[in-house]
Amino acid sequence: MAVYTHVSAEEMAVLLQRYDAGTLTSAKGIAEGVENSNFLIDTSGGSDGARFILTLYEKRVDAEDLPFFFALLDHLADNGLPVPRAIRDSGGQQLQDVAGRPACLIEFLPGVSVSHPNPAQGFAAGEALARMHGALATFTLERPNTMGLRGWHELAARCGTDLDEIALGLGARVQVELDWLDRAWPDDLPHAVVHADLFPDNVLMRGDSVGGLIDFYFACTEVRAWDVAVTHAAWSFEGDGTGYRPEIGDAILDGYDAAFGLSDAERAAFPALARGACLRFLLTRAWDWLNTPADAMVTRKDPLAFLRRLDHYAAL
Repeated sequence: MAVYTHVSAEEMAVLLQRYDAGTLTSAKGIAEGVENSNFLIDTSGGSDGARFILTLYEKRVDAEDLPFFFALLDHLADNGLPVPRAIRDSGGQQLQDVAGRPACLIEFLPGVSVSHPNPAQGFAAGEALARMHGALATFTLERPNTMGLRGWHELAARCGTDLDEIALGLGARVQVELDWLDRAWPDDLPHAVVHADLFPDNVLMRGDSVGGLIDFYFACTEVRAWDVAVTHAAWSFEGDGTGYRPEIGDAILDGYDAAFGLSDAERAAFPALARGACLRFLLTRAWDWLNTPADAMVTRKDPLAFLRRLDHYAAL
């Protein structure tokens, strides 16, 4: 989450008139993340007030994909998953226009994102991912993965020699990894709709239990086990990509196994899937590092944190 587009209190008040949500009492931008503009909104709705997230979709999210995301969240919520629906206004519409951007008002889920998870939280995250995959077995819509192997090639080319401004030799290292993944990518494994971005900041914990899964805007049809690898890479290291924590990595896999499971073929392909996960986030972080506007209320994330993770998985 982040803020690229600023929204006035007057614009928010006009938006809330379309909902049975009360009047605006407070609003503040959310700086975490890098994809969309997000605001935490409090209103006078209900007996004790109400809280929502207002999201404005920026350039990386195609407005034509939003019906897919909304349908996905509705499907998961209908199947008992703790996900935030995009709220319908009095006319039944989920998609709005705010400050010239596609936007929606989203349910607020309580919970906290942990920066240093314990094994019980890792197990719960793996289990929640597995429950999500189970529920998505009956979801019939599809969306191509624009951040898949072909997209990594394209993004590397767009970054070009600027990658070496982040770290000397990074461009050559990326090319070596792309060449390896072209040969090793296990595209014959089962495909399904996946979250594709289940970092700790996209899981809301309530103690050692999962209270919410959020930010599905990279969800797509991809090798299903890649979702497990993304989660493993995101959760199992210190924030800077050093210090692999095997107790967390094992807990994620154990939680996933308990509720869904990995086949022998998926386990054999796991190092390649994890290397692909690391390269994907290395490249998107590198692009954002090089191109984030100076006046954006956003926290840039270190691309090299995923180069260090990549080195770990490449050594397996």
